[in-house]
Amino acid sequence: MKRQHGRWNGAGIPPSEHYEAEVAAMNHADTTVAVVGAGTMGHGIAETVARAGFEVRLHDESGTALGMAKERIELILDKAVARGAATKQERDDTLARIDLYHSIDAAVSDSQIIIEAVPEGPAINQAVFEQGGRLAPPGALLASNTSAMSITRIGSWTQRRADVVGLHFFNPPDRMPLVEVIKGRTTAQSTIDRALRFCAQLGKETIVVADRPGFATSRLSATIGNEAWHMFMEGVASPEEIDKAVKLGLGFPMGPFELGDLIGLDVRLSSLEYLHKTLGERFRPCPLLVEFVEAGYLGRKTGRGVYEYYDGSQVSPDG
Repeated sequence: MKRQHGRWNGAGIPPSEHYEAEVAAMNHADTTVAVVGAGTMGHGIAETVARAGFEVRLHDESGTALGMAKERIELILDKAVARGAATKQERDDTLARIDLYHSIDAAVSDSQIIIEAVPEGPAINQAVFEQGGRLAPPGALLASNTSAMSITRIGSWTQRRADVVGLHFFNPPDRMPLVEVIKGRTTAQSTIDRALRFCAQLGKETIVVADRPGFATSRLSATIGNEAWHMFMEGVASPEEIDKAVKLGLGFPMGPFELGDLIGLDVRLSSLEYLHKTLGERFRPCPLLVEFVEAGYLGRKTGRGVYEYYDGSQVSPDG
């Protein structure tokens, strides 16, 4: 039996039978969403959530990061207006619903949903959930946008393990229709139901997966991406040709090198290292990927990855 959003969770339990009615009844005005981390995923999630009608508090300790996030959100919305996907009034209303916060305490203290979108690493993730769990109102949803880390482990960093869930958005969040909902060992079924309702309000499709390394999508993406790097290193084909093959031959919207440059080669490497540690040799990162990251060629955010970029446009592949 197939349901529109959410379907079955990793424990084989369907969402509430009143799911659709609950989605329709929820009032956006009663829900404030804090997004912790203003990087590529953080500002994209903030824009997506605000555009759906929620009040958003975007937090980052870096004033520079917040300034860049504001500029990038404005650019996302301007492009949406240009292609007819939003009106100018919708653009202005979305921007008005996003407030920038330097203090995590102020950002999460009155928020009903907290979404962590900081760079993946136990130390920084733990600090966010320790603070968020302590400061957020009772019953607040504590979500991580992690693409690989254990939700069960993240939940252990709070006294509110039942409220912790994975909400894995995809880049760019405003255009990608899927959110992966991850159920940790201690995540309550009511938390999963709330997460599914929230994603439905964002207009997203969802899958619910068990808390296993790489979940569903990251595990598959890492496998394809790592093999593409080996093919590049072995001279099977150029990055451009491999990307073209994957798009035109396999029907993917982006090639593995284009995607890697978009999300960051350092992020790609970090995910592979985690999967290698937890799942074994088949996920050992390609040495050439490691070399690119060590050289500082991280993708679009540094102006050079597998490809070079000028004013945000792809220029040429690196040979």
